[in-house]
Amino acid sequence: MICFGILGFGHHGVKRLAPGFSFAHDSALTGIWRRDEVKARANARQFDIPHVFPTAEALCASAEIDAVFVASPDSHHLADVLLALAHGKPVLCEKPLAMNTGEVEQMLAAAHKAGVAFGVAQNMRFHGSLQLMRKWLAEGRIGRPLLAHSQFCYAAESSPRQWIYDPALALGGPIGDVGVHCMDALRFILASEVTSVNTLAIKDAQSGAVESSAVVSAEFVSGTLGVISVTTRGAYRSLIEITGDAGVLSCEDALTVDHPVEVRLIQGGRVIASEQVSNEDSYGRMVDSFSAAIEGKAPFLSPGEDGLRNQLILDAAYKSWRTG
Repeated sequence: MICFGILGFGHHGVKRLAPGFSFAHDSALTGIWRRDEVKARANARQFDIPHVFPTAEALCASAEIDAVFVASPDSHHLADVLLALAHGKPVLCEKPLAMNTGEVEQMLAAAHKAGVAFGVAQNMRFHGSLQLMRKWLAEGRIGRPLLAHSQFCYAAESSPRQWIYDPALALGGPIGDVGVHCMDALRFILASEVTSVNTLAIKDAQSGAVESSAVVSAEFVSGTLGVISVTTRGAYRSLIEITGDAGVLSCEDALTVDHPVEVRLIQGGRVIASEQVSNEDSYGRMVDSFSAAIEGKAPFLSPGEDGLRNQLILDAAYKSWRTG
């Protein structure tokens, strides 16, 4: 059993991470640290977490903690990851890994020097929906993939994570927050890498310096043309569709963990196959996969080196928007 400590336990920890550990078999949430210790102790009581640490360093140094899960705001990731690695602890870090590619390269160098596992928490790679779409595509069910689309919409006005509007804390708006999930999902399903991106985005009065809606197009090594569309101004939706020369794969709300979803295979305008899957256990499967990597049993599905590829895409997407 690998004992995890969450560094930067906040809304995401309450809503997703702590409940997600209930689906794990080889991983346990043993300790947390957050800036507000009163809230931290309330969280520990709520989720029956044994240890609340007074400082981030105390968590990283503790013999009770085998691995550190970094869940702080984006701009804190570098310092938090380096702190954990300095204590020789394997690190699983939330997406996006950092504020830019240079920071990710520092993380990778430190992880290599420490000789410990380093991964990025792209939990959606562990979704049953994405894994089934990847399988059906690899089986040739839609022929050669021509077009790929991933959309993620949510209403940020009601989100308690108000720091996502602060460019000193967040990499950006929905491109950095959920667009990274969309692009990673397409990379995973297509099993192909991105060669170029182009971005259109808009800001509004509430989003301030960061974007509120965006469309990012991408060209893949496979020849597939992809597009992700994201907004923090719409009702929740997370669609994935892959159009091939012999059919279409489609899944409405493919990226949700809140309810079962249906993966559909469409040919000639008719649904010829469908399968309902649940993604609710993806966080548990992710931490168990990282635990297996720590123990040398199997490679982690989303290693830090792969997170670097996503960061390169994010950097290029924002550069495209800002320079035209």
